[in-house]
Amino acid sequence: MSLRQLPNLITLARMLLTIPIVWFLYRGDYWPALVLLAIAGFSDVVDGHLVRRYGWTTRLGAWLDPAADKILMLGIYLAVTLSGLLPIWLLFLVAGRDLWLSLGSLAYRHWVGPLHVEPLMISKINTFFQILLVLGAILKVGILELDPIWIRLLIAIVAFTTVASGLAYTVVWGQRARQHLRAAGGNRESPPA
Repeated sequence: MSLRQLPNLITLARMLLTIPIVWFLYRGDYWPALVLLAIAGFSDVVDGHLVRRYGWTTRLGAWLDPAADKILMLGIYLAVTLSGLLPIWLLFLVAGRDLWLSLGSLAYRHWVGPLHVEPLMISKINTFFQILLVLGAILKVGILELDPIWIRLLIAIVAFTTVASGLAYTVVWGQRARQHLRAAGGNRESPPA
């Protein structure tokens, strides 16, 4: 194994951490869950740093890193929702957006071609508030007494940014598909040289 695969191994470890994190959250053992969440967050920073610093990019890593993040986030949302800390409609909204984007990505690759996904700013904002909401919900119940209005506000922000980011990716990928198909159609119509 080469050092180039080290970020992928760290990412796989983060993916596996989802299992105990979800278990602890579901059982209401918030401190161990928070410690493992901190380790998972740190591992994300480390593998990203290694890739940028040493150029250890791989095709597997390009797929694995966002998949690990999505699995961790959806697992956390599932556990926190089943524990009664968040409304079920929010879980369906977050999971529905990810499913919509995954299906859209597959359709794009099938009918248009390779899809290079660059995170949009609204998506980064959405991820930030999703994490903040989960931490706030855990802290409110398990560790601190937060005013419920903050959790309701975060739920509204997460709902809005989830819908907005899903729509933004749909528009961006739709425009790219139209441009690609228009260019492909134009090339077919041009006379041979």
